[in-house]
Amino acid sequence: MGTTERKAKEKEELKALILKAARKLFIEKGIGQTTIRNIADSIDYSIGTVYVYFRDKNEILHALHTQGFVDLGGQLKVLFSVKDPMERLKAMGKVYINYGLDNPEMYDLMFTLRAPMEFLETIQKDEWDEGKASFDLLRTTVIQCMDAGHFKGHKLDPLCFLIWSCIHGMCSLEIGSRTKNANIKNPENIVTDAYDEFLIIISNL
Repeated sequence: MGTTERKAKEKEELKALILKAARKLFIEKGIGQTTIRNIADSIDYSIGTVYVYFRDKNEILHALHTQGFVDLGGQLKVLFSVKDPMERLKAMGKVYINYGLDNPEMYDLMFTLRAPMEFLETIQKDEWDEGKASFDLLRTTVIQCMDAGHFKGHKLDPLCFLIWSCIHGMCSLEIGSRTKNANIKNPENIVTDAYDEFLIIISNL
């Protein structure tokens, strides 16, 4: 390996180390307690070194949110081996919910917190590539469902957005502890039970 290649590899390794430390702090302490200083301290580097790779905390959080979408997208893409699009759609919802409930801090960063979007505004980028890629997986599957005779009389993108919104709402309410003490019977199972009800509804569309 030449000098140029070695230096490039070292830079990528340090960038990955910064992101790993930031993710650990974010999950353990939350967004407010994740700062450039404590990220640098946790890996024994100077603040200036972190700024060489990231302009601010929002860029770090955006990079972490991108990693989350890579993880979630990889799990969803595996389901394209399921030939029946309706069965794939149902499985995609379960994967999405499981990812959100298993990774609540990352889910909030990906879909709720403003920091990643503020970074896009800072660099004047209009498109949310990560969200677009995930939405396209859903759209592709819904198109195939329509081609198979499902969802007659429904509009593609509004229907896709409705599906996404319903599942996102289930995740967000559960992650935010909004399902407890709300006079809901069996709150410990409400997300699973609600998703089963949702599947009955979309199966009849």
